[in-house]
Amino acid sequence: MAKVSSNVAEIKKAQAMAESLGQASEIVLPSFGKELFLGHFRLDLIAPFPEEEPAVAAETAAYLEKIRHVCETEWREVGPEIERTGVVPEYVVKGLADLGAFGMKIPKEYGGLGLSQVAYNKALALVTQVHSSLGVLLSAHQSIGVPQPLKSYGTEEQKKKFLPRCAQGAVTACLLTEPNTGTDLAHTATTAVPTDDDEAYILNGVKLWTTNGVIAELVVVLAAVPRSETHRGGLSTFIVEIDSPGITVERRNEFMGLRGIENGVTRFHDVRVPKENLLGKEGKGLAVALSTLNVGRLSIPGMSAGAGKWSTKIATEWVAVRSSMGKPIGKYEAIASKVSFMAATTFAMDAMQEMTSIMADQKRNDIRVESAIAKLFASEMGWRIADDLVQVRGGRGYETAASLQARGERAVNAEGSLRDQRINRVFEGATEIMYLALAREAMEEHQKNGFALFDPDVDLAEKRKVAVNAAKYYAGYLPTLAVGKGHNPNSYAEYGTLAKHLRYIDRRSQRMARHVIYGLARYATGMLHKQMFMSRIVLIGTELYAQACAIVAAERIRSKVGGEQGEEAYALADAFCRQSRLRVDELFGALWKNTDELDRKLTSTMMEGSYSWLWSDIIDLSEGTGPWIADQTHGPTQTEDVRRDPYATV
Repeated sequence: MAKVSSNVAEIKKAQAMAESLGQASEIVLPSFGKELFLGHFRLDLIAPFPEEEPAVAAETAAYLEKIRHVCETEWREVGPEIERTGVVPEYVVKGLADLGAFGMKIPKEYGGLGLSQVAYNKALALVTQVHSSLGVLLSAHQSIGVPQPLKSYGTEEQKKKFLPRCAQGAVTACLLTEPNTGTDLAHTATTAVPTDDDEAYILNGVKLWTTNGVIAELVVVLAAVPRSETHRGGLSTFIVEIDSPGITVERRNEFMGLRGIENGVTRFHDVRVPKENLLGKEGKGLAVALSTLNVGRLSIPGMSAGAGKWSTKIATEWVAVRSSMGKPIGKYEAIASKVSFMAATTFAMDAMQEMTSIMADQKRNDIRVESAIAKLFASEMGWRIADDLVQVRGGRGYETAASLQARGERAVNAEGSLRDQRINRVFEGATEIMYLALAREAMEEHQKNGFALFDPDVDLAEKRKVAVNAAKYYAGYLPTLAVGKGHNPNSYAEYGTLAKHLRYIDRRSQRMARHVIYGLARYATGMLHKQMFMSRIVLIGTELYAQACAIVAAERIRSKVGGEQGEEAYALADAFCRQSRLRVDELFGALWKNTDELDRKLTSTMMEGSYSWLWSDIIDLSEGTGPWIADQTHGPTQTEDVRRDPYATV
């Protein structure tokens, strides 16, 4: 009983946190992803492929051509320069501002371009070809920096004051993470204490990994307001001028990739922030942060798709000219399988990010699940594609572009792309956090309809009511998981050779939902701790959504373009679905046959000191160089301020 009580207590805590994050609110708009996890394949929610309005599409095309021209003619050498210097040149930042790139998603009435999410993603994909740091600079500014939360939660006065500056090139950043707080934002230590005259807040704290923070003019900061008789308190968000007295950017961090990223450590020491700079309401800061990420994280699939296209192009050209034992290496199965995976997966990744972006623009669907899936899929597959490119090119994949060029070969930056792609599995919600967020969505209806039966705080009379309601719910729900179009061999005939894959998605979504129910029956509230089980469920749903997007995108190309391109789109979608189906079937098998419990126990004993003999004969030169996590949260800084003006030499 104690274990059940503990599980229920943790579930309540998770639900309360989800509600504070804005994730447990009732979904009003339909969600393809949500329905998919429930075993309902609602193809009508994504098919036919949603289209931009003709005027919007024309505006997108015109702007992308401007971006492309500058990248191809003026910035061809910028990538190597950033790799050498570790800094995005000032003239490039100025050039982006002149192109309006800092205001792509800012409405026209506030001085921005008012472009769609689709246009924004494609523009990021283009500038990323110059160097990944450029995409991160723009994304950190517009996807999660001041403009996005300000558009959603700001007052009209705040929008008029700050958005025109953002559109003109005032770089912004989002300051959430702290030395001791990552995803668990509820334990944010930075404080915002109201002044005695109630005209301002006094900020104190330290923020870590502040992308753009070294060159930002404005930042959005998450901080805790103490509760009092006059203040609701709780985590809140503030727009802060970075030149305010008491702010110090203590260092510029260095990373494995993204050599030009302006990421630092920022300290607030008795920083006065006017009360009119409170963004949204007190206590709603987590909701602001999370809702910003729902759309903001779509920039990663956009950039990943662009990188995937480049990698596929380079790989295809390389395997056709590189020979081994008398024939091109692309003729060997071991290489061909990698190139096929790269091409098919890039097609699906691009379809997924465009589908989800258009739905975000049109606001016809709730895209919380879809945006999380798109981020998860693109970051994981983008990394695999980059890794395969290095493998296909062999030694030339591991060699730097500068070294290749120095000895007269084409300067292909495969190793740099691999380094840059790796962070996407961590940025804006690490893969493991995406698993947890999506697992919660997959279980939400079951939590509503039965978990109270295990709650020791619910009295017997109430449990009887819950049992009756649960019986009614599952009596109506379970039969829907055994019938449908997926069981009809003639369904989806309008999709030709891809119809079989749609039937597969339909059936597998039902099977996925049945496994969730079986897991609940087996583990009850213990499902909260079965993270690997739920991660596999999430991955199954992710693969199925990717398959559906690829199929619907292929049908759009066949119907609109036709000819050889239409046939090739169908071939790419077919290849992706076949590859994806193998992964899905493997995941189903691992749901009940795995080493999860063994892994958990082994790691626990290692954490307690066992198995240290395994590494006793090596030298760890990192020992003695500092604590695992430095205590950076107390007292004023004595460190030199390293912030800089991105236009200093312009």
